[in-house]
Amino acid sequence: MAENIEFNKNEDYNKTLLSNMRQRLVKVAEGGGKKNAAKQHEKGKLLARERIDYLLDKDSPRLEIGAFAADGMYEEQGGCPSAGVVVMLGYVSGRQCLVLANDATVKAGAWFPMTAKKNLRAQEISIENKLPIIYLVDSAGVYLPMQDEIFPDKEHFGRMFRNNAVMSSMGIIQIAAIMGSCVAGGAYLPIMSDEAMIVDKTGSVFLAGSYLVKSAIGEDIDNETLGGATTQCEISGVTDNKFTDDKSCLDYIRRAMDKIGRLPNAGFDRAIPAAPKLDAKEIYGILPEARDKQFDMHEIIYRLVDNSEFDEYKENYGQTILCGYARIDGWAVGIVANQRKVVKSKKGEMQFGGVIYSDSADKAARFVMNCNQRKIPLVFLQDVTGFMVGSRSEHGGIIKDGAKMVNAMANSVVPKFTFIIGNSYGAGNYAMCGKAYDPRLIASWPNAQLAVMSGASAAKTLLQIQTSTLKAQGKEITEAEEKELLKTITDRYNSQTSPYYAASRLWVDAIIDPLDTRKWISMGIEMSNHAPIEKPYNVGVIQT
Repeated sequence: MAENIEFNKNEDYNKTLLSNMRQRLVKVAEGGGKKNAAKQHEKGKLLARERIDYLLDKDSPRLEIGAFAADGMYEEQGGCPSAGVVVMLGYVSGRQCLVLANDATVKAGAWFPMTAKKNLRAQEISIENKLPIIYLVDSAGVYLPMQDEIFPDKEHFGRMFRNNAVMSSMGIIQIAAIMGSCVAGGAYLPIMSDEAMIVDKTGSVFLAGSYLVKSAIGEDIDNETLGGATTQCEISGVTDNKFTDDKSCLDYIRRAMDKIGRLPNAGFDRAIPAAPKLDAKEIYGILPEARDKQFDMHEIIYRLVDNSEFDEYKENYGQTILCGYARIDGWAVGIVANQRKVVKSKKGEMQFGGVIYSDSADKAARFVMNCNQRKIPLVFLQDVTGFMVGSRSEHGGIIKDGAKMVNAMANSVVPKFTFIIGNSYGAGNYAMCGKAYDPRLIASWPNAQLAVMSGASAAKTLLQIQTSTLKAQGKEITEAEEKELLKTITDRYNSQTSPYYAASRLWVDAIIDPLDTRKWISMGIEMSNHAPIEKPYNVGVIQT
């Protein structure tokens, strides 16, 4: 009965988090609000999400990348929901592809720093997976008050056009539709694509608009004559075809995608998909509310994999990391997952859950090598508090074994997919394939936390530093003041460990319902299968 009560409490907690996430997604999908949406409709234009819905195959699966990008940022500028651009992985005429659509309801589709970062992330996904990409352009260009944060650096605005050129040389299909404003440097993005369409009367493309032209050279001209559809299709030849409205343009893209030839794939193995035998919805009750509460990661894995079958590797060795083979939606995968449950080794030593020990790191490194040898994609399930510390671990070579695991993972040539399903602290984030280690996709569950250490540990450390500083300045601090200071530090730190804080900065691609994890893995491996593995697996120098 106690277990049932605990299960129900966990279920209520996790479903509440999920409900909150869905409400926030609804708000994000409103973009710049109903008033701005109405203005776009009055011009005869579809909204960004309406364009994507119309373009993608009906009733086909899709994944949104970066829905929470810029969430809580740029508040002084009025906010920038989804960073002013919608990115979707989906299917057009049966072909998997990425679609990017500027949201003109958000500051006329202007580019904020996070807009550039999100577009570059989409191009990175396209490049890694040789995936066709479709740009639905409707943007007023760089948001000038923040131009210094978006214009000149390596990972700024110009990097997109460099990527356009590199992607073209790689044979990656790029199709662009100019469905609104397309100004200044942003004009290069569609024109450096393989094919560029434009919608008559609403689409325009030029290096400088009429006001700037008047200011720069004194010429009086309207935007339509300067760079509208007729001008760019019939006089300059900059664009390839013009269309009467958004839908006819999107219909043409669908027909173009229908005729694309098939290319070689990576050859990842897929059998007939099967659902888990155990009820996946039970994940909500298994995943504990308390961040230090034990649970058995096997129970999560059994509810994610086909037929609930998991062939574990070195089951009785290094038990704070679980490694094993399974299938997810038919695709063969290797799973590396942290085990929060406290376990006892054969030597009689207790191993604390969520911590990576030397034997666990050694096991994981060897398993990753095996998956690369066998061409099996890797799935990382993060719930990690870091590596074990203390004299016994240091004398046992924890740094060496941790480095071995990081090396094996970082040099992996098979695609990696990471899901933060609990804690993600310190070097554990790195070893378990955090964002810095190029997972093809990375997502978190609503209960996730990402930080260099837990909020409680960090707050106490920061409190000690601040109180010592105050005392050094000759200031006395009362017990009540110390409590208040600890609360302030804890609240600020915890807000930065939130999955929404991570998602707003694109440290993760999305916050997802745990039940969507299988879809993310399946579509992710299908995406990765577009890119044959050309590089041999080599870990370089590893200390043993």
